[in-house]
Order: sequence, then C-alpha cells, then structure tokens
Amino acid sequence: MIAFGIAFFCFTLSCSVTVARMQDIPTWRRFLPLTLFLIAAAASLLRAFDIPEVANAISFPLNLAVVLLSFREIRGSRRKRELGPSV
Repeated sequence: MIAFGIAFFCFTLSCSVTVARMQDIPTWRRFLPLTLFLIAAAASLLRAFDIPEVANAISFPLNLAVVLLSFREIRGSRRKRELGPSV
C-alpha cells in the first residue's frame, strides 16, 4: 500500500510539472494542477498532526483532480500539435 501511495505521488507530481512547463496555454491553466497538488500535499501532512479525517477528505479528491486536469491539458496540447498551425 505504501508503494502505491509513493508511486501515485510521483505520478501526480510528474503530471503537474509537465503541464506547468507547457508554454502554449494560459498561465492560470498551467499552474492550476501544480497548485492543487501542493494543497493536496499540505492536506496529507495533516495526518502528522492527528487530523486524518480532513486529510482523507481533501487530499485524494484533489490528487484525482490534478491527474484529470493534467491529462486534459496534455491531450489538448498533443492534439493541437498534431493538427498543425491554423490558417
């Protein structure tokens, strides 16, 4: 279970950093997944202070949102590159 958590953390971080490096989308859309990831990581740290209810309620849904938003942006960027420049 710990290995899955670490792998999911790395995967989420990788997705959010990939989107943050894209130059062809507006700034707020570039950094939204990274911001949500950092909020989720901060919420996960609440477990260290014996507040697991809040951490469980916030961190996983935010991480899921990060992955979905990142996939949407990455897929849109790939599709835009495949279609080529608009006339």
